Amino acid sequence: MSTPSDLRSRKRLATRQGISDTATRLFQERGFDNVTVDEIAAAADVGRMTVFNHFPRKEDMFFDRDEEGREMLREALRQRDPNISPLETLRLLAHRLVAQQSPYVRFEAGGAGFVSAGSQGFIETIAGSETLKARARAIRDELAQLLTLALAECAGREPGDADAQLAAGLLLATWTVALTQAHQTFRQSQDAKAAKAVFLAIVDKGAIGLNAAMAGTPYA
Repeated sequence: MSTPSDLRSRKRLATRQGISDTATRLFQERGFDNVTVDEIAAAADVGRMTVFNHFPRKEDMFFDRDEEGREMLREALRQRDPNISPLETLRLLAHRLVAQQSPYVRFEAGGAGFVSAGSQGFIETIAGSETLKARARAIRDELAQLLTLALAECAGREPGDADAQLAAGLLLATWTVALTQAHQTFRQSQDAKAAKAVFLAIVDKGAIGLNAAMAGTPYA
């Protein structure tokens, strides 16, 4: 039997998801900058303060999978097979996400997700808002810092290790290009299978260069 704490936790998560889903739908329908927090609260049937209790910033409702994505990267490196290098672990993670149809690399005409190929509407909404574009850039910078720390930690190096910084920057550049090109493929063909193939092909090609650049370090 579930405890009261479990029930409260599930209710809180359901409320959060409901707010995020409602906000994302409104953002995609009308544009991020044309939707107010009061309108989101009313559509989600919650109070304004309830919205802010779950999402300190309006854009957090759109990038609602941000923290989940960060933890996924940390966990992949924490739990890696010691016989597999950190960079290979992350390449394999990309393949696993595609195989599992993760929302981070799901190609579809509608829906929502993290800063990835979750849906055409998701990307188009970002493109239509300077606020969202700025937040997407900030998230990418934050991910670079997170990956630098996680890579250095799993290699037993100092947090500011230059090799870890370089590896993180190159890896994120590769994944960014892979997602951008996969999106373009899907937009032109509406073929999710082809988009996934483009994404993984670029990830794999980038991994070859990344491993060459990081040869002689504990990351490759």
